[in-house]
Amino acid sequence: MGLTVALAKGRLADKTLDLFARAGAVCPETREIMGETSRRLVFASEGTGLSFFMAKAPDVPTYVDYGAADVGVTGKDTLLEGGRNLYEVLDLKFGVCRMVVAGYEETRDRLRHGNNLRVATKYPRIALDYFSRRKQQTVEIVKLNGSVELAPIIGLADVIVDIVESGVTLAENGLSVLEEITPLSARMVVNRASMKTRRSRVAELITQLKNALVSEGAFPKEADRER
Repeated sequence: MGLTVALAKGRLADKTLDLFARAGAVCPETREIMGETSRRLVFASEGTGLSFFMAKAPDVPTYVDYGAADVGVTGKDTLLEGGRNLYEVLDLKFGVCRMVVAGYEETRDRLRHGNNLRVATKYPRIALDYFSRRKQQTVEIVKLNGSVELAPIIGLADVIVDIVESGVTLAENGLSVLEEITPLSARMVVNRASMKTRRSRVAELITQLKNALVSEGAFPKEADRER
């Protein structure tokens, strides 16, 4: 029995499909079709035993959790924010960035020692977990959907919790990274039931992808790990 794979739309999907193609887990014809503009929703990859569908990133863990997909690939930020009960089996080593607390430099001391900060973010679950559980600080979370960098500039919030890749946008607006919450990258997750009922096929797919990553130098070889 084959596996169904849910992919987050956008650049992450393109990089994921490229990796699957290098691993021999998606046939060239399917990779080419999925790269084209198409209204098709589900793609079968002949000879690989895999079928794929695209979804918005926050929906990928939901599809996997409910068993509509056996496997999913999305960002670590999406997994942390969603809080779904999945097996996270592989770091794919791309889409690398950081979840951080950012704001004006003069806020650093208050951030370190104070309570009752107002925090603007697209990621309320991650922000609340960081401040409440890890720092034991009381904060007010303001959920935003747009450019959160605007919040401290206009006085809506003291700091923001957001994803940072290069830091250019922060610097251009006079903001700095004040604390790092966690590194992020694309991750492969597996439905808990599928891990049991289709274990051999899941393990085979993981091995294929790992071998592709090792050949690219993303992972050390087993012999190197033992040194």
